Order: sequence, then structure tokens, then C-alpha cells
Amino acid sequence: MKIFVPGRLCLFGEHSDWAGGYRSINPDLEKGYALIAGTNQGLYAEVKPHPTQFILRISLSDGSRQEIQLPMDEKTLLAEAEKGGFFSYAAGVAYQFLTQYGVFGLEIDNYLTDLPAQKGLASSAAICVLVARAFNRVYKLKMMVRQEMELAYLGEILTPSRCGRMDQACAYGSQPILMIFDGDCTDVIELKLQKNLFFVIVDLGAGKNTKEILNRLNQCYPFADNEVQQNVQKYLGAINSEITQQAVEALEKGDAEQIGALMKRAQAEFDQHLIPACPSELTARVLHQLLNYEPIQPFILGGKGVGSQGDGSVQFIVKDEESQQQVVKIIERDFPQMQSLKLTLQAEKKVRKAVIPAAGFGTRLFPATKAIKKELFPIIDKDGRAKPVILAIVEEALSAGIEEVGIVVQTGDRELFENFFKNPPAPALFKKLSQQNQEYCRYLEDLGHRITILTQDVQEGYGHAVFCAREWVGDQPFLLMLGDHVYSSETETSCARQIIEIYEQVEQSVLGLTVMSAEIISKAGCVAGFWQEPQSILSITQLYEKPTIEYARQHLRVDGMPEDQFLCAFGLYVFTPKIFDSLEENINNNLRDKGEFQLTSGVERLRQDEGITGYLVKGKCFDTGLPETYWQTLIDFRKSDG
Repeated sequence: MKIFVPGRLCLFGEHSDWAGGYRSINPDLEKGYALIAGTNQGLYAEVKPHPTQFILRISLSDGSRQEIQLPMDEKTLLAEAEKGGFFSYAAGVAYQFLTQYGVFGLEIDNYLTDLPAQKGLASSAAICVLVARAFNRVYKLKMMVRQEMELAYLGEILTPSRCGRMDQACAYGSQPILMIFDGDCTDVIELKLQKNLFFVIVDLGAGKNTKEILNRLNQCYPFADNEVQQNVQKYLGAINSEITQQAVEALEKGDAEQIGALMKRAQAEFDQHLIPACPSELTARVLHQLLNYEPIQPFILGGKGVGSQGDGSVQFIVKDEESQQQVVKIIERDFPQMQSLKLTLQAEKKVRKAVIPAAGFGTRLFPATKAIKKELFPIIDKDGRAKPVILAIVEEALSAGIEEVGIVVQTGDRELFENFFKNPPAPALFKKLSQQNQEYCRYLEDLGHRITILTQDVQEGYGHAVFCAREWVGDQPFLLMLGDHVYSSETETSCARQIIEIYEQVEQSVLGLTVMSAEIISKAGCVAGFWQEPQSILSITQLYEKPTIEYARQHLRVDGMPEDQFLCAFGLYVFTPKIFDSLEENINNNLRDKGEFQLTSGVERLRQDEGITGYLVKGKCFDTGLPETYWQTLIDFRKSDG
């Protein structure tokens, strides 16, 4: 299993995490606000389980390698964490997972690191998040990003390095976030960009004493005794709050000029209010020399220090990609001791939401569906847990990084689904559950917060059910999953995640594909096209619902496929929001197929307008919508590796 964890760049709000933390002692202080984004650089690793040892091989940014091997023992891990040094961070996180989750060992090979250390980009926090994410994924703990971030933080504060909670924001990857610090509480708000924004980060090649900066500034808290301390609290409080919240608005609009102006103001206010508290480190002559360097001024919109400030690193926001290249070129030419990194914040492309239509009548499973909805039929997973089909589908979505799931149901079934996902079991039942199942109840309650029940008031077909999610999905791509299919991956990456990764690669709608023999294609949607990558990625040129064998042989052959084998829908899709326009056109013009509004015709229109990519999923799809396939799924799904 491969994992990438980036560094994190504090665009605005440095020091506000620990400053806001003092509100637990002095509630008159302002909350801390920080605007943070992931870097392009980070830690690349391969991870796998180990029965007894915690093994970490590290590649440093200079190309050298180091290794530590520790037994998965509480005392040993805690001692290593408290000792300090680079490996202490990893040991601290491993200790937290051992004591809280009782996991076995782990082997992490960090085969590449291109993130500079000790330059305000949270390299130590990236190690902590890497270890947390590795334990989570290897042992399938089903932790959300926020939980990974929390365990990484708890691991790092076991070490002599007392980081703030801001550092662990690298858990969110390249996604820009606003963090709000209020005493012991931290809120995270994920942000969406309308335009690409271009930055240059420069390692000044000088030096700063971060511990001295933090020591001096912390002396100003929790109560101010003089004007210098009052000014520090004023900047990290009200001034920072105003600037950072304005920056959030500008970031989401893609207003690079406003961000640049706010950077200039933030640096000026920082200099005025904080330099007197630690002049030896914060005067930062090298930083200000580069901020004011004349040759780069035509290309930059603004700049400011990074992290704890001082002569560590500087960030610039620039006009465009060409300006980004020019700034890097000038700095490398005129300041050879400095290193420059490019950072581009991409406009919103991430697939955050999944839609699961579950509004059908289930006629093919009658009379069982007179008593219970087919989406609530039980299956047994590979861990031996009995769960309704819909829960297995939701968990597949969450395993792919989906943040919100919308389930489309009949109006009269809303309460039924909400009771399952939103309400705890009756106290009498809860008491009779094993401790493990009681913990699973709490997991279900947490999961319920991420689920929205949508309704299809009149059953007008599958395409109409998807269209009912339009307002909830909004103007963003989404994952579409069938309500009567469960999935099992043949790799460490879930089937749904495979589809999403292809979407992120090709930036157009993606249909999951599987291979079917000629005898059964009359029950499936089939495609034709040509391979972009053999036996993997297909440019789709035709879609056809439930073809005859004769039609498939004549029109749906794909190069490289064995005779009488065809590419058919797997049951997973990622669509751009334009699919709703295609479906709306069919609905407005009453274009029906067999009396209903189908999805296939909308997908074909989308293919004509934007193009669609097919992906041959490395996994299996199990159908629960027919008696014979449901019976077979009960047998085969538990045996699968997914």
C-alpha cells in the first residue's frame, strides 16, 4: 500500500493555534484563526503490517537513509518518543495506536522525501500523519481524516517538541482549510477554490531559533503585563482574526490580488506588534530583503514569512504560472543559497459526495420486499459482521475518501432509513450487545452525521432518482453507486477509490467497467471504445443498454478483448454536474424509455458534450437485486478480499 502525505503551509494565522489555546485560561482572548494549505512536496511511503515490530525507514531530503526498528511495546515506544529526535515523532504515534487500538506492528518504507525539514512546512507533523494514516489503512480502523489528525497530534506532543494543532493540518492533503482554535477545541472548515492560485515558497538558507521565538511569545500569555505583551495578544487575536477571515473569502473567490494585499498587511502588522517581543529572531533581515527585492516585484502580488516567521522561509503569491516560473528563476540566479518550491492550489475538483439511489420497489425480490426494503437485506462481511447492504455500500464510499453520502429513497421510507443511520438502538438492546458491538453502535452514530436522506416523491426511473440529488450535490463532481451492489477490490485500493483516482487523473466523467461474457450482456449496459492504457483506461465511443449478442458482436467489440467478451458497467460512476443538465433535458421533454427516465440516455448525452472515460476496475461487483445473485452474494462476498 502506498501513501503520500504533504507538508503544510500556513498562509495566514501563524502562532494562532497555541495562542487560541490559552482561551481555556483567559476567555477574554480572541479565538485563533489559521488558513492552511498542503504543499506539493511531502513524504512518499510503502506500508505493510508486521506481526511484532514497528519498523520505519526514512529518506531525508538530502537523499540519505535512516532506519529504526522497535518492538510494539508500550514502554519501549514511549521511551523513544520522550527521548526526542526525528524518530520520536513516529514512536509517539505508534504508542497512541497501540494503547488505544491494540494494533500489531507496522513496516513503513519512506522511499522518497522532497519536503525540506525545519522550514515551517511541518515536516515532523507529516511523519506523524504518515504513521497515523498507515496504521489506520493497514488495520482498516475506519478513522476519518480528523481522527487521523488527532492521533498524530497526540503522538507528537509525547515528544519534547510541543507542536500546535495547526501542524497536523497536513492530514487534509492539498485541500485548503480554515482552522479555528478555541481553548482545547479545534474546528476545521474545508474550503473550495473557484480559480487556481499560484505560490512560490522559498527556503531562505539562513537560520532562526524557533524555540526562542515560541518561548518569548508564550511569555505574553495568558495575561498581558505590559504594552509589548498586549501588542502580541492584539495581533494574534483581533488583527489576525480579521485578516485571516478576509483571506478565506478571497481564497474561495480566487482573488489573488486581494490575498497579496492581505499578505503585505499581515507582515506589516506582524513586524509592528511581534518583533519587539523577540527582536533577535524576528527582525529577519534576510526575509525582508527578499520580500522587497526589486527584480521579483513585477511578478508577485504579495508575500510574508512562513511558520514561526524569522529568517526561515517566505511565501509569495504570484500572478500566474508564468510569473511563478519567473520568480523561481530570478531567486535561483541571484540567491543560489536559497531553494524555491512551487505550490499551486487547484480549483475544486475533489469528489466529496456520493449518491446512492434506493427508491425502487424491489419487485424482483418480492414478496421479501413487502416486509423489508431490498437495501436493508442482510449480508455477512469478511469480518463475520451481519449488516444491511446499504451500510456496506456507504462504507465503500467512505473508504474512497467520500465525505458526505446522499441516499435517495421513497418519501414514505425516509423514516426507515433515518432510524437506521441516525438513531441509536433502544437502551434495552444496547445493554445486551457485546462491548465490540456497543463500540460499533457509536461508529454508526458518527457515520450517520455524514449521511443525508433525499427523497424521490414519484418513482419515475433510475435517471429521475439520480436527478433528485441535483440540489444536494450542487456544482461539483460526485460518485454514483447502485443501491443493490456491493464491491470487493483485488488491490489495497477500494473499487470506489480506483474510480475517483481515475477521475482526478483524466478530469472527466468515469464509468467503472467489468468484463462480461456474451451470454449475460443482455442484462447489462455495455460500452465500446479504444484503449488509452491497455486493459485499464478506455475512451468510450458508444454506450448501449442491454444489447443482443448479435448487436454486441457487430458494434461493441473492443481491441484486445477475447471473442464474445465485452466491457459492461461495473456499477460505480463519477459524474461531473453536467449529467444533471442532460437528465433535466430528458425530463423536461418527457423522453422516456419503457415508461421511465433512464440514466443511460443522459450519460450518452454527457459523452457527446464532454467525453467519458471507462476504467476496468480491479475488483468484483456482487449483485443483491435478484434472488439468484443475492444468494450467491451471501456465499461469495464474505470470502472476498474486499
